[in-house]
Amino acid sequence: MKIIHTSDWHLGQKLLYNDREEEHRLALDWLLQAIEQEQADGLIVAGDIFDIGNPPNYARSLYYQFLRKLLNTNCRHVVITGGNHDSPAMLNAPRELLQALNVHVVGAAGDDPAEEIVAWKDEAGRVEAIIAAVPFLRDRDLRYSVAGETGYDRVEQIRAGIKKHYDDVAAYLSEQFDTSGVPVIATGHLYATGAGASGRQDNIYIGNTENIEARQFPDLFDYVALGHIHRAQVVGGLDHVRYSGSLIPLSFSETKDEKAIYVLEWSGKTLDNIRSLPVPVFRRLKGISGNLEEVLESLSRFVQKDREGLEPWIEVSVELDRMVPELSTLLQDALEANGGGASILKIQALYPQRQELAQQNAPDLDTLEAEEVFKMKCEQYGSPPDQMDELLATFRELQSWMTEQEEV
Repeated sequence: MKIIHTSDWHLGQKLLYNDREEEHRLALDWLLQAIEQEQADGLIVAGDIFDIGNPPNYARSLYYQFLRKLLNTNCRHVVITGGNHDSPAMLNAPRELLQALNVHVVGAAGDDPAEEIVAWKDEAGRVEAIIAAVPFLRDRDLRYSVAGETGYDRVEQIRAGIKKHYDDVAAYLSEQFDTSGVPVIATGHLYATGAGASGRQDNIYIGNTENIEARQFPDLFDYVALGHIHRAQVVGGLDHVRYSGSLIPLSFSETKDEKAIYVLEWSGKTLDNIRSLPVPVFRRLKGISGNLEEVLESLSRFVQKDREGLEPWIEVSVELDRMVPELSTLLQDALEANGGGASILKIQALYPQRQELAQQNAPDLDTLEAEEVFKMKCEQYGSPPDQMDELLATFRELQSWMTEQEEV
């Protein structure tokens, strides 16, 4: 049996107010072609199908067109789970219709573990694989607020709730199914310890960095198909726990990542091989930085190169020692003078000398009390004055807890 693992399509995403429709269309066409060429039997999409809960019509159209075209391939089974960007109600709306086409959608977690179990069967009714289709677990799925709890308590309850959810799903599977001869695959949309993020996909749950360790997934799962982190990678040194990453680069911080999907080849319960299929670059995202002379030279070199695909988009960071009037016009003229063929989406002017001067004039932290530093940071980030007493009380509570931990 051959299964493809992908995630984080983010259909409908805009990059600095620019639509990504054509890139996503090309990426889904490529994915469909890969499914056909690989003669894949199943497809797993581990969350964040859409970028926002109410995606534009063209994004919905891309999604349903892809599923319709999938019916003409060898792919007999599909599991799609919701991510933190998805609207569970929107994903689940056509689930009964899609289920009749062997497309199983789990937009949100339910009270019964059975709601997240999908048994893939062949034409004779024999189970070929079992999928624990765990979507993004929202706070309400994991915990209840407790009066007087600290931030640390809340974080620990969330972590414990995530682990318990997977343990409960695994326990139900063990009781209801014979898993001895078929692959058991779990999905997840979270941040697992050891994953490397390219940009701001660090965390979903406020207050902590990692949500679960790779080794904490139950041993029952022969493979764990993860979503949320946009870089394809193995997690925690466990080859069977992986992020497939996003289908296209979703920000300029991801330009160095090789986008990919995973092809899993099974013989019964044995995972014989995992292959990474690189996704082509349909539009180049380029970050250019340096002083003005270096930026102009880099722009010239970049646009003079012949390349296929959609028009490249560029982010520019320029280090300046003085204000440069009409900097945007200057850079755009330099682009056009070398043939154009690219668009500058963002220009950031940096003044290192000013930053250095600001640091020199900064107060000496060694002379300040911890509460003073905390108060200054709150004021810097715009915290309302009428909230300061409450913020300081929370800070003192945290200090007290840290002191207690040091004494233990």
